[in-house]
Amino acid sequence: MRLHPNLLITAFATLFSSFMSVPAKADILDGPSLRKMVAGRTVFLAAPLGGEFPLNYRPDGTVTGDGEAVGLGRFFAARETGRWSISGNTLCQRFPTWYKGEPLCFTVRDLGGNKIRWVRDNGEQGIARVSNTP
Repeated sequence: MRLHPNLLITAFATLFSSFMSVPAKADILDGPSLRKMVAGRTVFLAAPLGGEFPLNYRPDGTVTGDGEAVGLGRFFAARETGRWSISGNTLCQRFPTWYKGEPLCFTVRDLGGNKIRWVRDNGEQGIARVSNTP
């Protein structure tokens, strides 16, 4: 049985975020820093109990959930391309069908190294790893 990717991503992100804490000195990234961090890179969303779900942020403003997921992330079986942009100090994205086509915006904190914490405009949050090279 395949579950809808939106439901799985939201459930795993919410569950996983409840086990994580934000370091006191984690910096919220501004617009130019966000663009530099994600443009041309893959962001791997952490899934609980191990695994990652990749989102590819292309420099042309497209974002694709089509990479090879690892661990529990492989059960998402998500494949869709949307658009990403920077609005102020938030990273926004919109997919044609995921989340009913509604835009999602995030603030992002740099946790050091290649780790980030994202907080969505509805309060959901989680941890991700950003690829080292564009």
